[in-house]
Amino acid sequence: MSILSENFNNKIIIAPLADVSDAPFRKINKMFGADLTFTQMVSAKGAISNQFDSLRYLVFAREEKPIGVQILGNDPIVIEDFISQIVSLKPDLIDLNCGCPAQKVINQKLGASLLDNPILLEKIIKSMVKKSEGIPVSVKLRLGRSKNKINIAENVRIAEGAGASLVTVHGRTRDDKYSTDSDWTAIKKVVESVKIPVIGNGNLFTPEDIKNFLEYTGCAGVMLARGVIGNPFLIERTKQYLETGVISENASIDKVYEVLKMHINLLLREYNELTVIPKIKKNIVWYLRFFDGISVLLNKIFSFNDIHSILEYLDLHVLNIKNKNYDSEDLSIIDKKFKERIIFWLSDDLLIGS
Repeated sequence: MSILSENFNNKIIIAPLADVSDAPFRKINKMFGADLTFTQMVSAKGAISNQFDSLRYLVFAREEKPIGVQILGNDPIVIEDFISQIVSLKPDLIDLNCGCPAQKVINQKLGASLLDNPILLEKIIKSMVKKSEGIPVSVKLRLGRSKNKINIAENVRIAEGAGASLVTVHGRTRDDKYSTDSDWTAIKKVVESVKIPVIGNGNLFTPEDIKNFLEYTGCAGVMLARGVIGNPFLIERTKQYLETGVISENASIDKVYEVLKMHINLLLREYNELTVIPKIKKNIVWYLRFFDGISVLLNKIFSFNDIHSILEYLDLHVLNIKNKNYDSEDLSIIDKKFKERIIFWLSDDLLIGS
């Protein structure tokens, strides 16, 4: 049964995030109630060329369903070939990325660059629908190239007319930075202009944010990205709030530590030791950034080079949090840095732990 044949209302979808949305991340978010997760964005050209990384990103377990696959491409013929191959994997949704603003993506005329080419966009979506064998096709869009070139209304109409079953709208333009507020009014207008479900995305970090957004825009659901990195608890808390009107407390250090250890164990099963160490370090920082001692953690955690030392230090750090041994910190500064850049501990010229 298609995910879109269900009562598609107040859905929480987890965005495909480069170097984040691996199987451990997806499984943890599903455990906390995510309605749909995504594999990492996959290059259609790379997959057709049998590039290992592109093919690896397509792997998912049956228990992860419902799950979506997001593709990056700009050639309708290549995309047709790619879709023909991935339908055998039976994903529940196939999404076209027209939202990635990364310069290396734009330079290849991929991602958000497609916003400027509605004719090509229509051809690609039609190609996807033609080859998808009934698997719903969706499109991830931004409002336009810039504040002076907003064309979301045209692109959404094209997506719907070409056969897309769903659109996700990120409430910023291609040129906007993360510090720019998401434009809820623009998303509301999109919802009012089409018959297919619209998912909203951008700057949704609390249950209150999400409830207010859904009520204001009329979206069928939200796509969460940075908000659930190190914080899968947001999914569960939001669902409870939407259903009961009651907001539960933020997760305690005991709960966070329990889930973090679960996440680490999944990572250890998924990757070899050389690959897993930087991933464990990043997740430790992401989960524990909500607690005093984060500055101490940042100074220590990247100095360890083996799993035993990392986990031993993690136990000690969490014990110090529980015993309130750390000085009080202005965690809003950490929060702001994280929202601007998820690997917020890195300077532009220093790539420790990346």
